[in-house]
Amino acid sequence: MKILRIIPSMDPRQGGPCQGIRNAVPELQKLGVLNEIVCLDDPGSGYLGKDPFQIHALGKSKNPWNYNKALIPWLLAHFHRFDAVIIHGLWQYHSHATIKAILSFRKYSATSPKVYVMPHGMLDPYFQKAKERRLKALRNVIYWKVFENKVVNEADGVLFTCEDELLLARTTFPNYKPKREVNVGYGIQPPPEYQPTMREAFAEKVPQWNGKPYFIFLSRVHPKKGVDLLIKAYLQLEKDLGDIPQLIIAGPGLEQPYGAAMQELAADSSNILFPGMLGGDAKWGAFYESEVFVLPSHQENFGIAVVEALACAKPVLISDKVNIWREIEKGNGGIVKSDTKVETHQALKKWLSLGKGEKKGMANAAQGVYQGYFTMAQAALQFKNGINS
Repeated sequence: MKILRIIPSMDPRQGGPCQGIRNAVPELQKLGVLNEIVCLDDPGSGYLGKDPFQIHALGKSKNPWNYNKALIPWLLAHFHRFDAVIIHGLWQYHSHATIKAILSFRKYSATSPKVYVMPHGMLDPYFQKAKERRLKALRNVIYWKVFENKVVNEADGVLFTCEDELLLARTTFPNYKPKREVNVGYGIQPPPEYQPTMREAFAEKVPQWNGKPYFIFLSRVHPKKGVDLLIKAYLQLEKDLGDIPQLIIAGPGLEQPYGAAMQELAADSSNILFPGMLGGDAKWGAFYESEVFVLPSHQENFGIAVVEALACAKPVLISDKVNIWREIEKGNGGIVKSDTKVETHQALKKWLSLGKGEKKGMANAAQGVYQGYFTMAQAALQFKNGINS
C-alpha cells in the first residue's frame, strides 16, 4: 500500500502534524505501508534530505493561504501512484487544491486513490469561540461555506486522533456531513534511553538551571497553550511556598508578541526560564531531568509532547482541554484540571503535596498509560485498518 500525505509544511519547527507524520512513517513501513509527502516548502529548506522517506517540496508561498500553482498539476500527474491520499490540516490552499484535483482526476481515470482529511483538531469548536480569535472565527465561517465544507464532505472520510476530537468536530459548523468518521488513533515512537549526554546537552542550553528536577513546559509559547495561566499560577505558588522547583518554559515563539509578553510577565521570578526551542539530546534531557510535565492548554487535539513525557515516565499536569485527558486520568498518569488560573494552581500545588512514593507511583503509571494507549505500533495498525475498512 502506498500513501501520499499533503501538508503545508514539513519543517520540524512547525511541530504537531509534521512530527506526527515522522513518528508514523517508520512504523507503517513495517506493516508494508509506504509514504511520500508533498508540501509547500522551499526546495532549498535545510531540513530536507534528513528524513528516511521522500518529501516533495514544491516551493514556498508568500501569502497566508499558501497558494502554490504547482500543486494541482503535481497531484494530477502523481495520483495514479497511490492507494490513498491524506490531507493534513485545513484552512489553507492545500486542502481545497487536493479535493479540486481529485474530482478532476476521477473524471478521466477509471481508478483513483481514496482521499481522507485529517484535521488535527482544526475542527475543534474552541477556535470559533475563543475571544482573541473573533476575526479568524468569522473568516472560518465564510471559508467553511465557500470551500472547506466541500473538502470535508467530498472526501472519502475524516480521520481523527481520538474519540474526543471526533465528537467535538460534529459541533462546530453547519452542513458537516462527512461520508465516514474514523478514529485512527495516534502515537509516538519510544523515546531514546536516557544517556548522561542528554543532561549535559540540556544544561548547556539552559545555563540558569540549578541542577534539580523542575516543572517542564515543552511546546509552542502561544495563547492557546495557557502559558499565562501557568506563569501566574507558578508566581502565586512561589509567593505562598517560597522554595519550589524551577519552571522551564521551552519552545518556539518567544520572539512573537505573546512570547515577549510571557517573558515580561515572568520577569519578577528568577526561577522561570525560557531557553527557546530544544531539540535532540537537549530536548530529551529536558524531559528526563524534569519531575513533571505541565500543559494547561485551552485546546490540544492530541499533544505529542504530553505523550513524550508519559513515555519518559514523567507524570503530566494537564487541562481537560487536552483531548487525551480521559486516558491519562483513567490510568493515573497525571493530574487533570480545568484550563483556569485557579485550577492550574491547584494542579501544581497538588503535585507538590504528594509524597515521594506517590510521585514514583504516578511516574510508573504515566509510562503505563503510554504503553497501554499511545505506542506507535498500536497507532500504525489502527491507522492502516481504519483507512482500509
